[in-house]
Amino acid sequence: MTTYETILYEVEGSLATVTLNRPDNFNGITNTLMRELYECLNRVALESEVRVVIFTGAGRAFCPGVDLKASTSGQSQEPSRREYFHITTLLHEMPKVTIAAVNGACAGAGFGWACACDLRYASERAMFNSAFLGVGISGDMAGPWLLPRIVGATKARELFFMSEKFSASEAERIGLVLKVFSDDSLREEVRSIGLRLSKSAPLAIGEMKKNFINAENMPLRDYIELETERHSRTGASQDSREAMRAFVEKREPKFVGR
Repeated sequence: MTTYETILYEVEGSLATVTLNRPDNFNGITNTLMRELYECLNRVALESEVRVVIFTGAGRAFCPGVDLKASTSGQSQEPSRREYFHITTLLHEMPKVTIAAVNGACAGAGFGWACACDLRYASERAMFNSAFLGVGISGDMAGPWLLPRIVGATKARELFFMSEKFSASEAERIGLVLKVFSDDSLREEVRSIGLRLSKSAPLAIGEMKKNFINAENMPLRDYIELETERHSRTGASQDSREAMRAFVEKREPKFVGR
């Protein structure tokens, strides 16, 4: 098991959890964190046993964006390579269901990373902010590509241009998060959701994720051709036959990934 300096990576059956682990700095982003997160997500994307990934933060914050104290301290940092900005791509496109458990401050690049996940849940103390204009930059981590697909184009522009903080309840109201849990129960509630999803047929859930990614960019006619091919292939799988037998026999299916 690889040990990281700034993140934690844990696997429970088919459920993986990636935790930003700089709690004393509210999980602010450094170049080391970017590198380690990029490396870890590339790794988990290739883990055949993993079907679901929970993405969260240690302590009382999710991720407030760049650690401004570290970036302005004058201390030498390892360089941040351009490919590290594809953390967003990995969270959004890897063939696993990604779940953001937003347990506190979520701003800047952290806001973009949360938007990149398939599902988002928040604790009552979570606060959100696009934040970029507040520090005089246009932004990174694909927020303007992701957020309009979640809350609509005009609302997404307002959240970025006005750059105001908003609460977990407001995030739920506008559809950014699916549900708000108490601070104490968030981790266990999201773990329960993740475990349920992780028991899905691995071929089917992986291909379903690909369907959503392809649907974002393909014409309807072309998409239906691809969707139908996947539907036929997963429908002929051993796992599909097992799921049907288990349904008739009123028992839990035993999937083998074939």
